[in-house]
Amino acid sequence: MNKRWLLLIPLVVFFVLLGFFLVGLDRDPRELPSTLIGKPAPAFTLPDLNAPEKMVSAQDFHGQVWLLNVWASWCVSCRAEHAVLVEFAKTNEVTIVGLNYKDKPTDAKTWLRQYGNPYAASPMDSDGRVGIDYGVYGAPETFLIDKNGVIQYKQIGPISEEALSETLIPKIRELKQR
Repeated sequence: MNKRWLLLIPLVVFFVLLGFFLVGLDRDPRELPSTLIGKPAPAFTLPDLNAPEKMVSAQDFHGQVWLLNVWASWCVSCRAEHAVLVEFAKTNEVTIVGLNYKDKPTDAKTWLRQYGNPYAASPMDSDGRVGIDYGVYGAPETFLIDKNGVIQYKQIGPISEEALSETLIPKIRELKQR
């Protein structure tokens, strides 16, 4: 083979890698695909934060559209979305379940007393196993689950007022009509 052609191989490889890099820069990291969209939400049965003797399960919400919001008192981004969730919960548009993720119960209870409690239930995922089942990358993440217990949407990162009004509420209303 001619030596000139051998010199071109690293250059071609460089431009191919550069192309992949540029395509990756154009993507929104919050829009990571979830393999769970369109699949049944993983089952769980966990103690409730405010009443540990009471167990909360995903099955408790079967037959209704609901949100599973993964949050923790140590999560800075959770604070950013919490006021939005508290106001949204007042509308009774949908049941919001707060999966307390890898948190200390005393810290979580204090946090909810201080900032408000938008959750119909707060199952405690102390060891993060349920989070693993849901493919949680980190808090906050929110899953929209339909009446049949199927995950229809996943919000990675905090829910803003814009994301709520432009994405979540229309999807919730659509699922309620089904």
